[in-house]
Amino acid sequence: MSESRTPDAPDMPDWERRFRAPRVSLPDWAEDAPDRSLFVSNATGTYELYAWDRATGEQRQATDRPNGTTDGVLSPDGAWIWWFDDKDGDEFGVWRRQPFAGGPDEPGVPGLDASYPAGLALARDGRTAVVGRSTDEEGTTIHIAREGEDTVEIYRHRESAGVGDLSHDGSLIAIEHTEHGDAMHAALRVLRPDGSAVAELDDTKGGTEELGLEVLGFAPVDGDSRLLIGHQRRGRWEPLVWDVATGLETDLALDLPGDVSAEWCPDGSALLIAHSFEARSELFRYDLTAGELTRVPTPPGTVSGATARPDGSVEYLWSSAAEPPAVRSTTGRVVLDPPGMTCPPSVPVEDAWVEGPGGRIHALVQKPAGATGPLPTVFDLHGGPTWHDSDSFAAGPAAWVDQGYAVVRINYRGSTGYGRAWTDALKHRVGLIELEDVAAVREWAVSSGLADPERLVLTGASWGGYLTLLGLGTQPEAWSVGIAVVPVADYVTAYHDEMESLKAMDRTLLGGTPEEVPGRFAASSPLTYVDQVKAPVYISAGVNDPRCPIRQIDNYVKRLESRGAPHEVYRYDAGHGSLVVEERIKQVRLEMEYAARHLPA
Repeated sequence: MSESRTPDAPDMPDWERRFRAPRVSLPDWAEDAPDRSLFVSNATGTYELYAWDRATGEQRQATDRPNGTTDGVLSPDGAWIWWFDDKDGDEFGVWRRQPFAGGPDEPGVPGLDASYPAGLALARDGRTAVVGRSTDEEGTTIHIAREGEDTVEIYRHRESAGVGDLSHDGSLIAIEHTEHGDAMHAALRVLRPDGSAVAELDDTKGGTEELGLEVLGFAPVDGDSRLLIGHQRRGRWEPLVWDVATGLETDLALDLPGDVSAEWCPDGSALLIAHSFEARSELFRYDLTAGELTRVPTPPGTVSGATARPDGSVEYLWSSAAEPPAVRSTTGRVVLDPPGMTCPPSVPVEDAWVEGPGGRIHALVQKPAGATGPLPTVFDLHGGPTWHDSDSFAAGPAAWVDQGYAVVRINYRGSTGYGRAWTDALKHRVGLIELEDVAAVREWAVSSGLADPERLVLTGASWGGYLTLLGLGTQPEAWSVGIAVVPVADYVTAYHDEMESLKAMDRTLLGGTPEEVPGRFAASSPLTYVDQVKAPVYISAGVNDPRCPIRQIDNYVKRLESRGAPHEVYRYDAGHGSLVVEERIKQVRLEMEYAARHLPA
């Protein structure tokens, strides 16, 4: 890997160093060539894909685009790197591939038009790909592509779907689909390469509860029809093994609180278990024959990804709020340590549990070391909404702490990691339910002496940006400044302009289209309350964003302008966020400067 272009300047502030310090993702590795790996790094100042030959130690930058590249897959034989080529972050494009050792890029699937990606699975034969794609006109289609043959469509539906996995011998294809119209709870279907159905599993049928399923992967053994899946039958995510040939379901029923996911160990005899509970995570190994669960030692904090290697070791990406991320191994070594400046640590996170209208709310609090309140406080709302903040390293919150702010992150209703009922609670009163939880935590932060009520910043990106604008309008007395990053601002226009899979999610959340349930869309749209906004508003937006499109943001800004409300808008040439380090630093600097100008000294 090349050296970082940015020198380790001694006068650079810590918050900027955190963004510039080289980062790497957990390496993916080729099933039949485990010495060949693929990872993402920002070593050149832009996040790109890198090929890594572990046998020789050679690392090579595989992609080089002005706005970066992060979506890539290694073929099982290690011969090819597949990567998704969109235009400036608009997420609409085609798959390309290049030889692992380097060489010109070529179309991955000649003849398939550009689309939004809906999954990709590559066969071990080196010539077959299962490609999922989505467009506004066609919905979701899935295709079999073999070198030298015409591409064959094997699935089509208006609702969202995607490729889950391809069996080890290439004879079975698992897909996740939402043909029943509930984009939050998928069903599973297993197909043969000719498109004929082998098996179906749908937990949304025959009951009053809405239960989802997810594909975790086929067993890595030829002729093995076992499919590892995730289910919600006991109110949280857990794994089970489904033999799609016989219909036998083996429920693991692991005695672990919180959500549990899994992946196969390379020989198919055991599972690597990832357990998430109350914003922390840990790893276990589960022996399928003995039924024994053994803890894989990891430090306290968050494991963002893990993989079991053929030699029996486990590699994992770990961090805590205080300690920067690192790719580690159970062998005791750091797997990848990119050259360049060192990433400064931050401060530990503290837990706060606040009674709210829907139950106990978990908030994560960081504040400057030794500081006592009341402090200027940033309420940083996560995106998703099906996501959650955790005890993991984040350069953005750490930057605010460096400036003397306390930072409060809230796992409001709708967040993952606290059970299915918590995640599913936000339907129909979308946005308003989450903000009830935000208001409860705000009241706790002020009454406890942590937060200065005259210096409160509400901020977030994506869904967090949406909640920011909605909160400024529905709780106008509560906030001093609002900073909304790539937000939904006008829900009706956003629905009509966004990518098809997000339209399906909005129909699920709100119970229909804007024409079918106009009252719900109006009640949940920040544009409805824009005239009540009192706090200064800062908005940043990518002009190519397919998730929170620019037109609906412009509609909101025009309304601010019409009443002379204090605001600033920053538009940049990318999609739903930027993969360019300099651009990220610029955006954070602008956000902090805006808050400093508008908060009382």
